[in-house]
Amino acid sequence: MGKVVLITGGSSGIGKSVGEFLTQKGFAVYGTSRNPEHIENHPFKLVALDVNNSESISKAVEAVILAEGRLDILVNNAGMGITGPIEETPTSEMRKVFDTNLFGAIDVMKAVLPQMRKQKSGLIINITSIAGYMGLPFRGLYSASKGALEIVTEATSMEVKGFGIKVISVAPGDFATNIAAGRYHAPLLDDSPYKKPYGDTLDLMNTHVDNGSDPDMMAKSVYRIINTPNPKGHYKVGEFMQKFSIVLKRILPDKVYEKLLMKHYKL
Repeated sequence: MGKVVLITGGSSGIGKSVGEFLTQKGFAVYGTSRNPEHIENHPFKLVALDVNNSESISKAVEAVILAEGRLDILVNNAGMGITGPIEETPTSEMRKVFDTNLFGAIDVMKAVLPQMRKQKSGLIINITSIAGYMGLPFRGLYSASKGALEIVTEATSMEVKGFGIKVISVAPGDFATNIAAGRYHAPLLDDSPYKKPYGDTLDLMNTHVDNGSDPDMMAKSVYRIINTPNPKGHYKVGEFMQKFSIVLKRILPDKVYEKLLMKHYKL
């Protein structure tokens, strides 16, 4: 029997690509969507799950375990984007992105860990972002939420390693997905002092996503990680310069790195 995989946010984008690839490789794959009944001809099974609703998380995890008798791998992929100047982004929207990208991911981990402990084995892959390794202008809240998930991943890994459970993160760069469609954009205000720099940065971000890598790259990376006996704690997947930007942040003085970012975003 193939291993049983649960992928949150499995109806489109990276989640769908990962699920489709693992299904072809013989895994028993369950994706999640808030409204799976609206999705037809999906390449693998979908269950209803809203990462902001603990009851829905519990029901989805219970349904998979009831159907398969086990749960081997969680790919914590569900997330949302947010853009805007920190000063002009509503705090309520900031809370929403943390509820989804951080607390939602934590709640799904909490739901699968009892079964994995019972099995004395399991793998949790938290999908973060290369953006989580640096504060990006007008994407600060997204960067912060993904950076927080990186740290939570490290802590959880140490807490559950003794139960035979591995917890790692995979940080993608820009991929050609529909993430921009579900992203919260703080409005471009005519009287805003940020109107031009924010507008220009927004156009650049959308171009990066439109010209991003094929999500199949992520699918193949996740497959390789699953088949690695002793995976690393953190993986980065994307174009060379996106991954190298993390190295530059480590080795360059803060002011030099900031200048590089500001030049890239034409600020």
